[in-house]
Amino acid sequence: MPGAVDDSVRFDLLGPLRACRGSRELDLGPAKQRAVLASLLLSANRPVPPSRIIDAVWGDEPPENGPNVVQKYVAGLRRVLEPERAPRSAGRLLTLTEGGYRLAVAPGATDVDRFASHVRTAGQRRAEGQLAEAATELQAALSLWRAEPLAGLTGSYFEAARARLADDRAAAVEEWAELELEQGHQQSLLPELSRLVAEYPLRERLRGVQMLALYRSGRAAEALAAFREIRALLVTAHGVDPSRHLQDLHQRILQDHPTLSTSTPPAAAPAAPSPSLTAPAAPSPSSTSPAAGPPAPLPTPVPSPAPAGRAREERLRVQDWMLKFVVAAVPILSVGLLAGPAMGVVALRRRSVRLGLAAAAYLAATTTGALMIDTTSDDITSTKDGLGVTLVIATALVCAVHLAVIVPRRTRQPSDDETRRQYGRQLAAEHPLIARQLGIGRPDLPNQFEDGGLIDVNEAPEAVLRTLPGVSAEHATLIAADRAHRGPFRSLEDLSARGLFPWPIPPRVADVLLIIRVEDTVDRDRP
Repeated sequence: MPGAVDDSVRFDLLGPLRACRGSRELDLGPAKQRAVLASLLLSANRPVPPSRIIDAVWGDEPPENGPNVVQKYVAGLRRVLEPERAPRSAGRLLTLTEGGYRLAVAPGATDVDRFASHVRTAGQRRAEGQLAEAATELQAALSLWRAEPLAGLTGSYFEAARARLADDRAAAVEEWAELELEQGHQQSLLPELSRLVAEYPLRERLRGVQMLALYRSGRAAEALAAFREIRALLVTAHGVDPSRHLQDLHQRILQDHPTLSTSTPPAAAPAAPSPSLTAPAAPSPSSTSPAAGPPAPLPTPVPSPAPAGRAREERLRVQDWMLKFVVAAVPILSVGLLAGPAMGVVALRRRSVRLGLAAAAYLAATTTGALMIDTTSDDITSTKDGLGVTLVIATALVCAVHLAVIVPRRTRQPSDDETRRQYGRQLAAEHPLIARQLGIGRPDLPNQFEDGGLIDVNEAPEAVLRTLPGVSAEHATLIAADRAHRGPFRSLEDLSARGLFPWPIPPRVADVLLIIRVEDTVDRDRP
């Protein structure tokens, strides 16, 4: 209706999480409440049990009475998202079902949906030969990215979601670059390609576009240098050579092959980004129109080769022990007088009720002991004085040990296995055939690559599937049977869609699951 006000709620995940009603941004509350909303958005229109929300938001440090804490944050979200809802009445957007909390999100109500919709439309336009229109759709998709997706949210669950979204963006960037090259825009494309290659140094498809653009611009020597650069990076990072396709392109440039002057793209276009993690997308009339020019850069860190972490961990261990010594010395050197205040500072910094109660207990014990000591007399041999001195000293010692145990508490650093899994996944995504040859995700084969315990659910035998956390022998048999009957799994979401795992898949299982897509193995590495 003309003049009607749009009061629907829109959610943006491609940057810091935000929600808007019309043109007004909503105050989503404290950090944990925002994290609860993000976990619901990543499984929108599906019930999410409180236990899954707790795993996603708190990880290895769940709060006491976790379901009650989740309920408190859900109530806060309901007040924000549905302010007109009467108290104790059923919610319309955020409801409680038998399976858990369900956030209803309309198609196109998230920027993730709109991004996927634009990319799908671009694929259709490209297939129809409408290259300019396809490039415009991709520019519209990329313009939705404001910063690193889900910025500020920590934990393995959000890291995994962030990695999937970042990979979708990289694929869209690659396809946009191919479209520009197919339209003969290699001269204007080259400066932007230099920036994109710096942002994604190990993306071979993008390097192929750069090499071909340089060649078609009469800069064959620089095209060959670009190949040598990515080869050196791959050998350093993974100990592997570029894919056979990129090597073939390199050979054709050396031979000045006539096919290189045509508009053939340097690599086969992959499928559109994986389906969004929210409701099925539809083109949104309010989506941002594309700005002219190349996609804007994002401050997304590029994975770098794993550091030699032993020296760093040893240095951190020394620093930790020094800090423990300093904090433990505070109550001892102050003869217990600063035991309570020191613990109180820690309690405030961590917002811990338990530590606050401990601080009050230490303060009360020190005060009681001090009051028991008769300071007007030089003789402290009385029983009362002895008890007072004992109480003060005992309080100081107990508090010192307590502080030494709980301080420091660092943000958990990735373990060696996590780093190996990260690089194993990256290698499998960019070089699926090489990953299969190296036996990544196959602990039953001779060890050729340290993958941190990954398990390729499409290739690993049933006996290996039984080693997955929480997977019984019957469950492993069901997975193997489904794989044989319905074909290989395409994604973790596919595992859930086939009813083999709940969604989201529990982090301890998702951390080790690997899916090397069979079609990628055939297409990406085909010469």
